[in-house]
Amino acid sequence: MIEGKARVLTDAEFNRLIRITAAERHGLRNTAILMMSFGLGLRVAELAALTINDVMNDDGSIKDHFQIMRVNSKNKRNREVFLSNSKVRKSLKAYLDDRRHNSDVVMVAGSSLFRSQKGSGFTGHSLQMAMKAMFRRAGLPETVSSHSGRRSFATKLINSGVDIKTVQTMMGHANISQTAVYCQSNPDTMKAVAARIL
Repeated sequence: MIEGKARVLTDAEFNRLIRITAAERHGLRNTAILMMSFGLGLRVAELAALTINDVMNDDGSIKDHFQIMRVNSKNKRNREVFLSNSKVRKSLKAYLDDRRHNSDVVMVAGSSLFRSQKGSGFTGHSLQMAMKAMFRRAGLPETVSSHSGRRSFATKLINSGVDIKTVQTMMGHANISQTAVYCQSNPDTMKAVAARIL
C-alpha cells in the first residue's frame, strides 16, 4: 500500500465487513452504502448527494445507470455510473423496499437516498464518520477509510484486466495519472503476468 493512502480491502475483509454490517441496526441502509462505495467506486460526497430519483424509476424499479452531476463531482465533470452489478442492485433494492414499507417519511423523488438516524440526508462529513464507525465495528484497521471503497474498486478493475483508460472513465478522472495512483500492485497478478511472457 502507498504510504498515507486508504487501504484496499481483501475479499475476506470485505465479506466480513458486509456480514457484520448487515446484522446491525440500519443494516440494509449501511450495506447499500458500502456496496455502492466498493462496487461503483463512488466518493463519499457523491454518495451523500444521491437522491431517490438518481437511482429509482417512477415505477419503483432500479435504474440501469445514473449521472453524477458536475456540481457533486470533485473534478466538476458529469460521470455516468452503471448499476449493472447484481450485488449492488440487490442491496439497493432491499434498502429502498424496506424504506418504502417501514418509513414514516414518504419517499419523495428529490429526497436524499441515504438518510441519517435523524431523518435528514447525510453530509459528506457525517457519512464519512458513519462509514468509519462501520469499519471499526468490523475490526478493520485505522488505514481503512471512506476512500477505501474507491481504491478497492479501481484496484480490482485493474487486477481483473480492465484497461486503465476504461478505469479512468469509470472513476471520472480528468487525467490518467490520477487513475494510476489508485492501482495497487498485486504480487499474484505480477506473478501470473511474468509466467505468460515468452
